Amino acid sequence: MKRFDNKLIGIDQGEIVLFSDYESGGEMWTGDGDRMRRHTIRFTEPFRSCPVVQCALSMWDIDCGTNSRVEVSAENISENGFEVVFRTWADTKVARARVRWMAFGELCHEDDWGLY
Repeated sequence: MKRFDNKLIGIDQGEIVLFSDYESGGEMWTGDGDRMRRHTIRFTEPFRSCPVVQCALSMWDIDCGTNSRVEVSAENISENGFEVVFRTWADTKVARARVRWMAFGELCHEDDWGLY
């Protein structure tokens, strides 16, 4: 469980199109090559410590002739941002994917100070 030691809590959110491989004959649609995509997200402002990040598919366009195999996750989370990671494998063909994300965490207060 993540416990917050601060009364100033922030929520940042957004949505991104990770790829659209159908028109270009890209790897996600053809099933050949790299079957993973990463996209770096920068928060609107830094959090005080690493936030909790949730990612979810908000749109996917996938071939109906193959099995639907998809994994979406947040990796390399820091106070400043994270990476959205989309993976598929085997014969799955994905034309497009859009991901919505939300981050919850402590924010810095103007009265905070630190020793440097």
